[in-house]
Amino acid sequence: MELKKENLQKALAALTQLGKVLAPSTAEGVKKFVPLEAGVKVDLEMVNTTLPPKDVLFPQTQKMYRFTTGHEASLEEIVDRDAQILFGIRPCDVQSIACLDKVFLTDPYVDTFYAAKRDQLTIVAIACTQAAPACFCRSMGVEPGAAPCADLLLTPTATGWNICCQSDKGAAVMTAWAGLLAETPGQALLTADPELTVNMAGVAEKLATMFEHPVWDELYRPCLGCGTCTFACPTCYCFEMGPELRGRVGTEMRYWDSCMFSEYTRMAGGHNPRPGLKERLRNRYLHKLSFFAERYGQSLCVGCGRCVEKCPVGLDISKLIEMVGEEEIS
Repeated sequence: MELKKENLQKALAALTQLGKVLAPSTAEGVKKFVPLEAGVKVDLEMVNTTLPPKDVLFPQTQKMYRFTTGHEASLEEIVDRDAQILFGIRPCDVQSIACLDKVFLTDPYVDTFYAAKRDQLTIVAIACTQAAPACFCRSMGVEPGAAPCADLLLTPTATGWNICCQSDKGAAVMTAWAGLLAETPGQALLTADPELTVNMAGVAEKLATMFEHPVWDELYRPCLGCGTCTFACPTCYCFEMGPELRGRVGTEMRYWDSCMFSEYTRMAGGHNPRPGLKERLRNRYLHKLSFFAERYGQSLCVGCGRCVEKCPVGLDISKLIEMVGEEEIS
């Protein structure tokens, strides 16, 4: 079946009956997923948003508990169970959600706050027909034309988008779009073929032996420790928690943090196991490409290229992968 371009606005309006719709757009000069409302121009030609959609499930600032202190102390979870629809998300970002699922939903601990949002999220993905210069998703096991973890996949055609339903949530969207879809699918456009490629064969295993390798002594030097890479990354999930207290009434908050900040690993006594930029950058790359793979069987990098594009000093994870691949490890 095909959703014709002339029916897109009606299809989006139908989605608002199922929940809060977030779609790629430009707001205040920033490309990101924004709530669909009057005046918002949905941009499905955008190769990738500048800000990833991870805050839909893992908000930058999140209220977790309300509490009171004193003789009548109390504690109440603040769980958001509102339905949301991510519309127009790219395959690399769908894969990033699959990575976050492993972190927040895998036994023995399930994050209540993430789980509630994830349960109420419908993902409508769109296949890529063009790639940005920094995209290397295919090298990281992500196909630009496939998103198996999405509920619905839209594949562009000359006249609209072919629809592939992949779950019960996707079927609910198809029901909402009844009367808007053409029975005969169109001719799908060619899938994007990223020019940037890396060879990940053996990289995770090599990195596991390179903790004291001299490469880190040079690699970190341009780094500013600004954390841009971690906030632009769709799979970084470092956070801190802290209370906001007003008298005896307070709220426990969760905030995004960054492993690139010295405060992140600084202990109460002042000791820091990652005292410098070398140790922090090494940890970030090893986590992305080796530690996560050791635990979950896949890379934590999805090849979206955001960190490559946004690093103010040009640090490039794809070049590190290439260099490690060429390294002879005895």
